[in-house]
Amino acid sequence: MWEQAEFEKHWRNEFPDGEAPVMNLSSVEDIGAELEKCKANLKVLQQALSEEKFKVIYLQTTIAQKKTCDFERRCNKGKADSKKDSPCDSDSKGGDEPFVRDITLLRGSKTDFNYNTDGCEGDTAEDRKSQDGSETMPFIDESPTMSPHLCARGQDGEAVSPTPPEGLLPRKGLEMKKLVLSGFLASEEIYINQLEALLLPMKPLKATATTSKPVLTVEQIDTIFFMIQDIFEIHKEFYDALSPNIQQWDEKVTVGHLFQKLASQLGVYKAFVDNYKVAVETAEKCSQANSQFQKISEVRYFMTYDDSINNYLMFVFAALLYKPIDRVTRSTLVLHDLLKHTPKDHPDFPLLQDALRISQNFLSSINEEIDPRRTAVTTPKGEVRQLVKDGFLVEVSEGTRKLRHVFLFTDLLLCAKMKKAAVGRHQQYECKWYIPLADLSFQTLDDSDSLPHVQTLPEHEIEEMKIKISSIKSEIQKEKKAQKAQSRNVDRLRKKMNEQESCLLLHSPTIPFRIHNKHGKSYLFLLSSDYERSEWRESIQKLQKKGKTSVELQVLTGSCFKLRTVHNIPVTSNKDDDESPGLYGFLHVIVHKATGFKESANLYCTLEVDSFGYFVSKAKTRVFRDTTEPQWNEEFEIELEGSQCLRILCYKSKLNKDDNEIVDKIMGKGQVQLDPQTVQSKNWHMDVIEMNGIKVEFSMKFTSRDLSLKRTPSKKQSGVFGVKISVVTKRERSKVPYIVRQCIEEVEKRGIDEVGIYRISGVATDIQALKAAFDANTKDILVMLSDMDINAIAGTLKLYFRELPEPLLTDRLYPAFMEGIALSDPAAKENCMMHLLRSLPDPNLITFLTLLEHLKRVAEKEPVNKMSLHNLATVFGPTLLRPSESESSKAHITLASDIWSHDVMAQVQVLLYYLQHPPISFAELKKNTLYFSTDV
Repeated sequence: MWEQAEFEKHWRNEFPDGEAPVMNLSSVEDIGAELEKCKANLKVLQQALSEEKFKVIYLQTTIAQKKTCDFERRCNKGKADSKKDSPCDSDSKGGDEPFVRDITLLRGSKTDFNYNTDGCEGDTAEDRKSQDGSETMPFIDESPTMSPHLCARGQDGEAVSPTPPEGLLPRKGLEMKKLVLSGFLASEEIYINQLEALLLPMKPLKATATTSKPVLTVEQIDTIFFMIQDIFEIHKEFYDALSPNIQQWDEKVTVGHLFQKLASQLGVYKAFVDNYKVAVETAEKCSQANSQFQKISEVRYFMTYDDSINNYLMFVFAALLYKPIDRVTRSTLVLHDLLKHTPKDHPDFPLLQDALRISQNFLSSINEEIDPRRTAVTTPKGEVRQLVKDGFLVEVSEGTRKLRHVFLFTDLLLCAKMKKAAVGRHQQYECKWYIPLADLSFQTLDDSDSLPHVQTLPEHEIEEMKIKISSIKSEIQKEKKAQKAQSRNVDRLRKKMNEQESCLLLHSPTIPFRIHNKHGKSYLFLLSSDYERSEWRESIQKLQKKGKTSVELQVLTGSCFKLRTVHNIPVTSNKDDDESPGLYGFLHVIVHKATGFKESANLYCTLEVDSFGYFVSKAKTRVFRDTTEPQWNEEFEIELEGSQCLRILCYKSKLNKDDNEIVDKIMGKGQVQLDPQTVQSKNWHMDVIEMNGIKVEFSMKFTSRDLSLKRTPSKKQSGVFGVKISVVTKRERSKVPYIVRQCIEEVEKRGIDEVGIYRISGVATDIQALKAAFDANTKDILVMLSDMDINAIAGTLKLYFRELPEPLLTDRLYPAFMEGIALSDPAAKENCMMHLLRSLPDPNLITFLTLLEHLKRVAEKEPVNKMSLHNLATVFGPTLLRPSESESSKAHITLASDIWSHDVMAQVQVLLYYLQHPPISFAELKKNTLYFSTDV
């Protein structure tokens, strides 16, 4: 009946440093009795906690009032000594004291001593009661750096969302959902109190604004309290609607519509956010310039106290003004937890999903600069230091790649690594080095510059890691689907995948980012994207205007664990099971135009998507010359491999007069989440990315891999696209289709040195124009080819092979190719793979060998074009080999990630085998006859 071992296991997860109590419970009655005993103890402790909180807040308020009185006496004494009455003195004599008294009366006792306020140190919500006092509220940490998750603690001591025990019934999941909602309701009550605290002085201030002695002008009041009343009413309505649902909780209760409505009103928050900085600045100025407003603030906002009354007022008022911004973040995290504990067939699930999507999109659009106090740390010397940015970067140290966690503070850059921590101990960081921003400068190091003594992995090893990762993902899915899936096996596989993904992230970055210390020391990082390099450089340069402060290194490094915003290396094993695996297939993007440039320039955009945890450049628009309003209207087809994010970077290209070279400067950058619900539709989804005052308009839609590679024979047999290769070559009286020969010739003539040739997408409209010209056998096709962008020609060749009615290496032989590449004996594999080539129809074989030699010539220029044999195999493999629709249906594969791991990686390996093989002659193949059956 009672599993003491199971109880101890979960107890250790919750309290790593505590011994689990021994409870000998042999029946349901024993368990019930123990439960009642625990509830009784809890009520006693809650009462004691409330009493202590009351005393803490009362004593803090008394101290603050005493200090205020002392401060006023010192001020009055100074005035008496100088025998000078300022205008403020005369104002206070006439109307100050009654005005302050009115504020005090408005507050009432409930607002004076709010036990749930997060303003006093140590006042957490760990032991909050529900409104009926019957059960404990879940832990909600109201400190600025924590999120409102349930109080489950991992081995590193960090708050994490609770993971229900294995075999948890749906009803238990709904109970967990109730706990999440109860905790959120408690924090919502705190938030409403905070909004009331902000609104409290507004009415009296407005009342005096029209008198002869106004404290603040109407304009100042409207600026400081902008949208607070609207936000208060929204949340009061939400609270009043949610509260009865939790008090009368059962399985049929639905709350998703309430959260959806709350999310739909985030436009009010957008207006508040846009005004936030001005509101804080106005409040600070009024506090410094107006003694009446200063005293009003003193009376109302006794939370903490500083010797400098001005600093105290600015901090507290800014802290309260920050609450609405902080609240959206917390609400979004709560939505994530609610979805975890809501069954997918529950009516709430789609509504909560929609609310989460809206909230996440809103948060991603907010400028991080509005978040000044969220990541603050105070040193023993009293300095306040803000964390501006942090993330995992690859540092090159003594020729070896090291994964570091880099923290950018307001006055210095700190490079750290995570210490190995004993089980149950908090993890800590070890500082490797730091540079005060006043001493930091950048060194120019172009992508093309060599990186001496840097450890690099061959391209084929990078590809092998991707294959292993995909294979392990597939194994994990199989284990989960098994009826008697053992978590031990899943954990073992996750550990293997983590090792592979971490190694891939360590060795894939190639873009150099060098920083220099004025004392002569330099440090080199490697990044995967120009986007990240630009972000780090811009963030550092913005902060360098501030002066240098002293460094309390031990305190600073110790605070990194608490302050960090990036918690885990971006690998699959660190993600929750219910998180999106990303999109697999093709993203069609049209870059329409850009506006907001202040002066004419040569402008272009590049597109990046994430793949295996890092970002890869996938497309580039043409350069629009000497304009402030470029209109590209160019469409690109971008292959996605588990991608979740699209980035757009806008560049200005200009000629450097010193060395007569083209220099590209990033003018703006932005990104958008690839929400499957948004992009997975037949219609185009239009969007705008704002970047440094520049707006880029674009449209996108997504096509799954199955649909994008579905081969539909052409109804026009007179063309070449979608027509059997044997028909085309017979009609042309050629061995290789004309389109293949011409595209290869043009690429080798002027595209073989192009960076990312065959990987970077060509403009879709150009590709379609070439397709139409080849289909119509246009006479001026050679002129079109010579004028066309080389990436469009490369894209046309890929499109031709993709649209063949059956793949170049045929449906019939596909299973044999898959078995042949899996053979471990080199001699057997050689015999099999050569015999399979020989079994192809002659037009298919000759065309394949022609393409093979072309791709080898492209790879010979890898130092220039960055296209290795492995890159080329990845691009062409899934196009030249593809299972027939009947074979796909037999596989019963449901997940797109499974499709990738089962099929695509093997297809890449087949083409790679032939690319790495010595030259293959058509005549020699036909001459040699090997007795090897391809029947399977």
